[in-house]
Amino acid sequence: MLAIIGGTGLYQLPGLDLQATLPPETPFGEASAPVQRGTLNGQGVLFLPRHGSGHRLLPHEVNYRANVYALKRAGATMVLSVSACGSLAESLAPGHFALPHQYIDWTRGARERSFFGRGVAAHVSTAEPVSRALCGAVAAAAAQVPGLVLHQGLTYACVEGPRFGTRAESFLLRQFGAQLVGMTNVPEAFLAREAQMAYATLAIATDYDCWRDDPEEHASMDAIMARYAGCLDQARALIGALLAAPLPEPEPAIRRALAGAVMTADALLEPVQREWLEVLRS
Repeated sequence: MLAIIGGTGLYQLPGLDLQATLPPETPFGEASAPVQRGTLNGQGVLFLPRHGSGHRLLPHEVNYRANVYALKRAGATMVLSVSACGSLAESLAPGHFALPHQYIDWTRGARERSFFGRGVAAHVSTAEPVSRALCGAVAAAAAQVPGLVLHQGLTYACVEGPRFGTRAESFLLRQFGAQLVGMTNVPEAFLAREAQMAYATLAIATDYDCWRDDPEEHASMDAIMARYAGCLDQARALIGALLAAPLPEPEPAIRRALAGAVMTADALLEPVQREWLEVLRS
């Protein structure tokens, strides 16, 4: 089942035939909101607004572990994250969409970034952090939306926020080879891999961050919201087209990401640890 994580401005999934609202409590704390389960275009789907109803949570305040766990517990095997981002590349103009294939973690360590630790040791590969199968399905759906420009194969740098970056930081991230900058997809992408779920980011470029010379083009919240609002209809149309077609199966390597990765013997686990680990392994 596909789960949609709604970013800024996407707090509901239009057209969703709601069947259940699932509690947000998890062993890792409370998710941003209750998970909505229903159907769209006849296909089962889950929805969770990342920042909570009405946008209550800053990026560093989001409980990413609880969000990912709540979606996995609800039956998700794939996650599509919709996110507003800044562009670090001339060709990626504001209003364009992107599917990054790589992530750079430029956060500052304040976020809980793994399900593991505190008595349960594991090391999961994230060399290829996205599902190419899911990205391919999203790209096919994007081709059906008039006027939508989609870039693929980019690198997303995740910064801590909540402030927008300095020009020096913007230039540094460009030197790292990043074409997108955002505040929310780390540790989300890596937690999805720990939960053995296929993951992809549908990034919407809202601005040129602040690396260009014209101050009028630098990131500001009012400009971002104006640009983002104009793209949401296209994002909704893309999601509708995605769910109107058969979804791909997640890659076997993703669905077996924990095989051989967990170092702690099951016999040493406490019952509550065994319970949440079983959910991640399912």
